[in-house]
Amino acid sequence: MKRLVVKIGSNILTDAKEGLDTRRMHSIAEDIAGLTDLGFEVIVVSSGAIAAGMKKLGLRERPKDVKVKQASAAIGQSSLMWAYEKSFSEFNKKVAQVLLTRDDFSDRKRYINSKNTLTTLLSYGVIPVVNENDTVATDEIKFGDNDHLASLVAGLIEAERLIILSDVDGLYTEDPKTHVGAKLIEYVEEITPELEERAKGPGSIVGTGGMYSKLLAAKKVMDYGITVHIINGRKDGLLCSLMRGKHHGTLIKSREGRLSSRKGWIAYSSRSKGSLIIDEGAVKALIQGGKSLLPSGIVSVEEDFDTGDAVYCLDSKGNRIAKGLTNYSSSEIEKIKGRKTSEIEKVLGYKYSDEVIHRDNLVLV
Repeated sequence: MKRLVVKIGSNILTDAKEGLDTRRMHSIAEDIAGLTDLGFEVIVVSSGAIAAGMKKLGLRERPKDVKVKQASAAIGQSSLMWAYEKSFSEFNKKVAQVLLTRDDFSDRKRYINSKNTLTTLLSYGVIPVVNENDTVATDEIKFGDNDHLASLVAGLIEAERLIILSDVDGLYTEDPKTHVGAKLIEYVEEITPELEERAKGPGSIVGTGGMYSKLLAAKKVMDYGITVHIINGRKDGLLCSLMRGKHHGTLIKSREGRLSSRKGWIAYSSRSKGSLIIDEGAVKALIQGGKSLLPSGIVSVEEDFDTGDAVYCLDSKGNRIAKGLTNYSSSEIEKIKGRKTSEIEKVLGYKYSDEVIHRDNLVLV
């Protein structure tokens, strides 16, 4: 089975004045049901809970206060899922609500449990509808926008494609809402700093993500070997047409090769607890030689962390070179930094490994 993640933003599903757009949701449900009939497994990453709650609470602007956001999400999430349940049932499809927080991805056990839940639902022919758990999210654990959440979910379930539904036809040279001469960019082979700068701009009143966040999401999943499409979510039938081979919107090509699910978790989901400053020889060994990080290449240690924590490897100028899971704690590395592997046991009185970070647990960034 080929897996797809379809991300649907608040500005597609809702309106600041009218709340949920049930007609649009029905149309999207029909299109996604068509994808499953074509043989695809589909996970939906959907915003809309806060916007739906705004309507019920009589709010005209997206709340900035976290408590009001949580209240809006609590009252709006039930409406959102009921609308999905009703829409998909008309096409004999079952849906399931899956609410996630940032910690569900950064904690390895919860990450695996989340993956198992989603793949089990798919095996029963159920369409998972994933959203951030806004009712408990705080500034420390929130994703910030569901484009980022969609990229994490796509990597988690090893999707073939991530399809982002936008309120425009795709990525443009300029904002098409304010520039008449803006041209659609149909193909993107590399997301450059210039392209990112061009995409920066404010999101909608009911959502948080603009085109910039979509590019950042695409940048992450490209490393997984996942192709990204940005298409117009307000036009009927595009999803099935796209997967039948017709081009729509903007296609962002995946990179050759594919990060494993584990290395993808290390790179994008695990939370760094500290940093290791490494010398030029170690930088060269990691980048050009594909080697593990040995204690001899470590110059200094930043922050406190334990064995098994994720840490960044930085060069002498502070540039991030790699990220990996350490075999030693920060206090242990302080004692063995700059030493040969043969000296580890003599210094510590024991030895877990010759490597501070083994290459199997390390990703270049």
